Amino acid sequence: MKLNILFTALFLSSLAFAQKTEKKNYQYINPLIGTQRMGHTFPGATVPFGSVQLSPDTDTIAYELNKKYNGKVYEYCAGYQHEDKTIVGFSHTHFSGTGHSDLGDFLIMPSTGELQLNPGTADKPLSGYRSAYSHANETATANYYKVKLDDNNITAELTASQRVGFHRYTFPSTEQAHIILDLMHGIYNHNEKNVWTFVRVENDTLITGYRQTNGWARTRTVYFAMAFSKSIKQYGARKYDENNIYKGFWRKFDESKNFPEQAGRNIRMYFDFDVKAGEQVLVKMALSPVSTAGALANMQAEIPHWDFDKTKHDGELLWEKELNKIKIETLTENDKVNFYTAMYHAFINPTVYMDTDGSYKGLDQNIHKADGFTNYTTFSLWDTYRALHPLFNIVQPTRNADMIKSMLAHYDQSVHHALPVWSHYANENWCMIGYHSVSVIADAIAKGNDDFDKEKALRACISSSNLKYFDGLEYYTSKGYVPEDKNGSSVSKTLEYAYDDWCIAQIAKNIGNKAVAEEYTKRSNNYKNVFDPAIGFMRPKMNDGTFKKDFDALDTHGQGFIEGNAWNYSLYVPQYPDELVKLNGGKEKFTQHLDSLFTMTLPDKYFANTEDITRDGIIGNYVHGNEPSHHVAYLYNWTGHPEKTQQRVRMILNGMYKPKPDGLGGNDDCGQMSAWYIFSSLGFYPVAPGSDQYAIGSPNIKEATLNLENEKTFTIIAKNQSPANVYVSKIELNGKLLDRTYLTHKEITQGGELVFYMSKKPKK
Repeated sequence: MKLNILFTALFLSSLAFAQKTEKKNYQYINPLIGTQRMGHTFPGATVPFGSVQLSPDTDTIAYELNKKYNGKVYEYCAGYQHEDKTIVGFSHTHFSGTGHSDLGDFLIMPSTGELQLNPGTADKPLSGYRSAYSHANETATANYYKVKLDDNNITAELTASQRVGFHRYTFPSTEQAHIILDLMHGIYNHNEKNVWTFVRVENDTLITGYRQTNGWARTRTVYFAMAFSKSIKQYGARKYDENNIYKGFWRKFDESKNFPEQAGRNIRMYFDFDVKAGEQVLVKMALSPVSTAGALANMQAEIPHWDFDKTKHDGELLWEKELNKIKIETLTENDKVNFYTAMYHAFINPTVYMDTDGSYKGLDQNIHKADGFTNYTTFSLWDTYRALHPLFNIVQPTRNADMIKSMLAHYDQSVHHALPVWSHYANENWCMIGYHSVSVIADAIAKGNDDFDKEKALRACISSSNLKYFDGLEYYTSKGYVPEDKNGSSVSKTLEYAYDDWCIAQIAKNIGNKAVAEEYTKRSNNYKNVFDPAIGFMRPKMNDGTFKKDFDALDTHGQGFIEGNAWNYSLYVPQYPDELVKLNGGKEKFTQHLDSLFTMTLPDKYFANTEDITRDGIIGNYVHGNEPSHHVAYLYNWTGHPEKTQQRVRMILNGMYKPKPDGLGGNDDCGQMSAWYIFSSLGFYPVAPGSDQYAIGSPNIKEATLNLENEKTFTIIAKNQSPANVYVSKIELNGKLLDRTYLTHKEITQGGELVFYMSKKPKK
């Protein structure tokens, strides 16, 4: 009896210990994933959808870098490359995973010894304030980054709140401790980007100012308030010309030292402190889109204290809350790292864009206030309409509805009466093709997440679809296709416009506008106008109605496509997969075509004169690193071969996503690559956003529970799960056999249980 009591006590004790030491979901996040090669993610500190992304920059598009890469600076879109050996400093705004650069505002760098205000170069780091570092002394976790700056023996730590970056620097013993504020720095071309900067030293611990830039966003102004935990001993400033050469000051008196107000295009400042060995100097940098007063109010609202560890922990709790929306059990720890890091990357963008009182600068450059919603920016819509926003409609419906309200505010403020194409910081960049805001709106309405003015949304969609000057739309609306000799990338544009028109038709159907539904359904069939049945591919058509001669279906250059070739884009008719199968000769012939896509070998000539990174993300001729292919593996569901979808999906999951710095097979693109991973790991995917259906694939989890905002849960179980068991022998939904290859949104959001029975052998 005593022995049984002892065993029981030991069991309960071990159980309590296990529960006590169980890892939190946020502890599986690895922000270093995607920081090498093409992932273009950043490793620094941020909170979910945060306005501040405080992160190290190892280099940017500046100075000698342009010469080194002959103007090609594609690797530095996020400011950080894992292979670099030096850190320039820590800036407060970054894109996550994009293929274009901007931001990098307000770089801060601590240093010791003789003051240097030039960043120096990577090959001669001691020529400037940059410092060597080692990954052995680098830590990146949820809302926390730490690194030792070797050249100065300084430990740098970063964390953040929604609108405030928080720095902690531990100095060695020195009487020459500096903190540099570089207002020239940016993730773009420094010499062209800065328009104007202004700095004001309010007192011995508080600095305010702003920076106006002309980069990817044509006119962008960011305001700041910067506070020190320790009084400044002395401070100074330097002004530079367009060649980064110190040019001094033109006034009659010396403004370079202890002068409290600076204004100019290119300014760097320094702040000196007396420190003891091991002493920490903390810095808070609050941002605002409106004013320095707004920045200061943001700081006081979010981090009124100097407790760095509290801010770090508060951010960890915010990440834990978001990650708890999907609780998973996996075969390996690596799968958990991949999954929760994918959720982390998916929940970085879009970013909140307003002060704590709701004020923000609009597209019209006037100050607005978000009334009853949170205003967002950073809409990389050519990427994120495909899976990220559909994911939000399941696990972030309130945020997604607010994002649509933000898009409608953009429409109100647009002189073009257009929804966002690719917008950030009160600017429209007009980047990439399509008018994919309409897909985000259609998907939300189809899934009942439509707490916004749907009639207004339809008007905005129609207006966006008829901008005659935008990327060949004048020809598209009159001819039913974009002629290649009038507007490049013509086939890609025609196909994406046709899909978007289908989305507008779905909106019109859902709100009972029959006339618009009929008009846009007709437009949505324009994909047929660029299909050449003689060769079985989409092919550019000329203004006279003939197909382009000298056509190469494998080439990506000058053939009518963007970020893909004819093989990739000939599969882009997500709105009509059944018709696409028929267009390609029926189920078996189309199956063979898909097989060839995944198994063919691209000749080396198609990579001539390109960087090696263009080979990343490719399986055969399937390009997972480019979004137009993201639905392709699921098309086998329409050919009678869902087992091939299951096999291909698991192959992509295992091949394109790994828990290491070069573990992303392409740009994460504001979370789209990560959203693909999340959906596919759960076992389904939105092939045609704007529909309420999800195509079924092959789950990569043992079990997952979706904790929905309506307080219901949807549980997914994969029985007999293993690396070899990639095929689905049967599926049960709430105890009943699911005899189809799709789920509906309602079946998920009403709660329940989906059970996959996994097998080594395929079942057609």
